[in-house]
Amino acid sequence: MGAAAADLEARQLRILGRIADLELAAQQHRLGALSISTAPSENGEADAGATEARLSALLAARGVRDFAFRRVPADYYDRSLEERRGLLRADSVAQLCKSIVMVNTQTAADVVDCSNPKNSKYYVVVVQYNARLNAENIKNFLYELNEKQIPKKRFNMRLAPEEESHKLTGFVHNAVTCIGMETNIPVIIDEAITKLDEDFFWLGGGEVDLKLGMRTSQFLSAFSPFVVKCS
Repeated sequence: MGAAAADLEARQLRILGRIADLELAAQQHRLGALSISTAPSENGEADAGATEARLSALLAARGVRDFAFRRVPADYYDRSLEERRGLLRADSVAQLCKSIVMVNTQTAADVVDCSNPKNSKYYVVVVQYNARLNAENIKNFLYELNEKQIPKKRFNMRLAPEEESHKLTGFVHNAVTCIGMETNIPVIIDEAITKLDEDFFWLGGGEVDLKLGMRTSQFLSAFSPFVVKCS
């Protein structure tokens, strides 16, 4: 390769590198703009809050880079899904999700905790707000996951009582998130969420008025949830 050609190639590589840097900066700016801080502290600086700080550290430690928190009004759950989408600045209503603690009411007597992810007493299911949860699909998935060695009648998934959900996760109703729970509960995410064009979804952030959004692909890599067609 001649000197002129080599120089041209070097300049092209520098240009491509600069474009990549600009694209990354634009993405980080967009994510940063999503996060709304809590009320300013006495010194005038924004206080992120203990919950946000803890979950942020956990996500960063797992390698999740693209995530954002947003505070929402007290009447958030009284509003329509479209209004909630606007408050979160989500691209679509389909990105609005929730974490539901489910209990298997028919497990064998010796299955009392979450130590075996394949046959756990409890699961946290992440599903879209505009989807209808199909517990039968989850039952069939767990039956197949255990290679049909456990009778299908031993799987009967139901919503866990609110007090059980709080005890297991450490989060109150409407604040539940599958990140940073008190108990290491196996997580199931609806396949539909993983197929969203935006590669980004929103769910509870550990407090009723705090919501957490993150890059779906990074969540999958970091937490390895079961991906199930459950709606």
